[in-house]
Amino acid sequence: MEPWMQIKGACLTVTLPPEVDHPVSDRIRKESDKILADRYVSTMVFDFQNTTFMDSSGIGLLMGRYKVLGMRSKSIRAVNVGSHVEKLLRLAGVHKYIEICRQK
Repeated sequence: MEPWMQIKGACLTVTLPPEVDHPVSDRIRKESDKILADRYVSTMVFDFQNTTFMDSSGIGLLMGRYKVLGMRSKSIRAVNVGSHVEKLLRLAGVHKYIEICRQK
């Protein structure tokens, strides 16, 4: 498991890098798929604390993980989301499916 991914109980936390683009999204998807194949995970938390840029592949990553976890409410959370990324998530309609927690 990558050092930026942690499992506590049935929760997988992914700490995202400053830029979430296609190569990063693909790597996270592959790593999380490996973990989901081996362990029971009911919740995924994406920590956006360090993230300042995200393109459409990041939105695809979040929605793909939502689908993989059975499209249950509160199965995916985005935490420490800055205003720029939050605006992108809301414009894309992701907030309807994924809980978004603003940066403090």
